[in-house]
Amino acid sequence: MNPVYDYADQVAFVTGAGSGMGLATARAFAAAGAAVALVDANGAAVADALASLDERGARAIAVTCDVSDEAQVKAAVERTVAEFGRLDMAFNNAGIQSDATDLADVPMADYDRMLAINLRGVFACMKHQLAQMKAQGSGAIVNCSSLGGFVGVPGRAAYHAAKHGIHGATKSAALEYAPHGIRINVVAPGIIDTPMVADMKKAEAGVIEDMMRDVPIRRLGQAEEVAAAVLWLCSPGASFVVGHALAVDGGYVAR
Repeated sequence: MNPVYDYADQVAFVTGAGSGMGLATARAFAAAGAAVALVDANGAAVADALASLDERGARAIAVTCDVSDEAQVKAAVERTVAEFGRLDMAFNNAGIQSDATDLADVPMADYDRMLAINLRGVFACMKHQLAQMKAQGSGAIVNCSSLGGFVGVPGRAAYHAAKHGIHGATKSAALEYAPHGIRINVVAPGIIDTPMVADMKKAEAGVIEDMMRDVPIRRLGQAEEVAAAVLWLCSPGASFVVGHALAVDGGYVAR
């Protein structure tokens, strides 16, 4: 799903690029002409993703990076700039999910890991991307939240805490960096047909089916539909969109 975007001579940085929405977005950026850094904690998955882009003649690199480790994030951004000379766009998408658990039963180690990847990881990515973009005087960042950034769901307090936090961090950063020519926004996917949702189906019988009853469009979203929203938010067509959280959820949060 690639509209008329022309990202030739631009560079995109995508986390969680080994599969799902990250891989779909990396492919969409590459199809629009961008050079792409595919960043993922799973080295084998990101290597396979790179091979799939190489087959299409894309300019791309694979970077193994755990976004909860700031030093690794810094190194990933620096490698991207060293390889391609600049950084124009970023999709901070890496994240994890966990089984539904009542808050009183959530081990604090699980909570800490959830926030380390889903919130601290986004913060660290923005920190080092923004340093480069500010030096350039331009850039666009899209942080990946979810419908969990807007609403609560029983058993998901840790996940939703992280996703709500992404919205707050994005709004504050957007206000700081808009005067420097950098736009920062959020894409908030709903129930998307990805490996994460497939894992939820296996782990928790009926959970996705229950959630689908609240999706007016009556189907799962596709990773390419999220990618299309990310590319638009990075495009000149969204040049006046700053600090916004765009729900791509089939109408779930409109209820």
